[in-house]
Amino acid sequence: MQDFRNLQVWQKGHQLTLALYEATRSFPKDELFGLTRQIRRAAASIPANIAEGCGRVGNRELNRFLLIAMGSASELEYHLLLASDLRLLKTAPYSTLAKEVVDLKKMLATLISRLAERN
Repeated sequence: MQDFRNLQVWQKGHQLTLALYEATRSFPKDELFGLTRQIRRAAASIPANIAEGCGRVGNRELNRFLLIAMGSASELEYHLLLASDLRLLKTAPYSTLAKEVVDLKKMLATLISRLAERN
């Protein structure tokens, strides 16, 4: 068991979640229970699953939750693309946020690979 707050991947996921909550504040009210909720849920799922994995015993359990976090990151990547295509996110914020998601996925992939090497 380890403190998730010490992991850079968790820190990046948490900061991205905060940024996405801010970015979705301007979405139309009729999207509150649609795309806004989906983006926020997928974003928060990433650091939440990292935290849960860190609270489990052993690298095998941690790896399982990191894979779930990766799935949420991929879902988030699509939701951001959809928000951009629907013109809910302007080009500049979309580009920045999408890049952050890709960077986070790379960090997750690296950590997953390192755990696999240890087993």
